[in-house]
Amino acid sequence: MQAMQEEVDNHISQYKEGYFSPLAMLARLTEETGELAREMNHYYGEKPKKESETEKSLEQEMGDILFVLICFANSLDIDLEEAFDVVMKKFKTRDKDRWTKIDKGDDKE
Repeated sequence: MQAMQEEVDNHISQYKEGYFSPLAMLARLTEETGELAREMNHYYGEKPKKESETEKSLEQEMGDILFVLICFANSLDIDLEEAFDVVMKKFKTRDKDRWTKIDKGDDKE
């Protein structure tokens, strides 16, 4: 994750404008999330694409979200690897018995 944050920072740092403001970054993240939701609706929902709409992959939309999230974190000096570790610790402790675990003998379907 650190390498990805550095790569994005190197890319953004070559431009005078730099990172957008936190509020603008949140708006961009919301916009990209909406684009992913739209694609999900086309693939798995009841809303077919219009003939005029271009094909976008879920992978591309998730990549866009990841890029913006990394920009957001970098602009706020947040280490996403540390943030991820904190969240995983929470899930492994607080939420460890929240869902039904698969027994080692269960079939994974």
